[in-house]
Amino acid sequence: MDLRALLSIPYLLEAEAVETEPGKWLVRLAYPELPGCTAEGGVVEDVLKDLERQRIEMIVRLVEAGRLPPIPRQPLASSDPLWTARDLGLSDRVTALLDARTTQHRT
Repeated sequence: MDLRALLSIPYLLEAEAVETEPGKWLVRLAYPELPGCTAEGGVVEDVLKDLERQRIEMIVRLVEAGRLPPIPRQPLASSDPLWTARDLGLSDRVTALLDARTTQHRT
């Protein structure tokens, strides 16, 4: 399975709102199938972007180390991990890896 497919795997998302003190709430999000992939903060959209950034970076690190991430289900055909990586402002390295693999598949 190539990097694009691995980044298109849908993982279960756990979400929790926690009152840290009266009237103050914190959002906690996690991909429990990816150990350690968690994020928290006050704005759900920001927390979700942070979590997605972590998911992509974790999968790329595993692939670069010659290991596979957990594969609990098949990749989504409609997913565009290159768009997601760029939208999240991920490093040029991640985007370049995805671009290179896309170019290789076209030739």
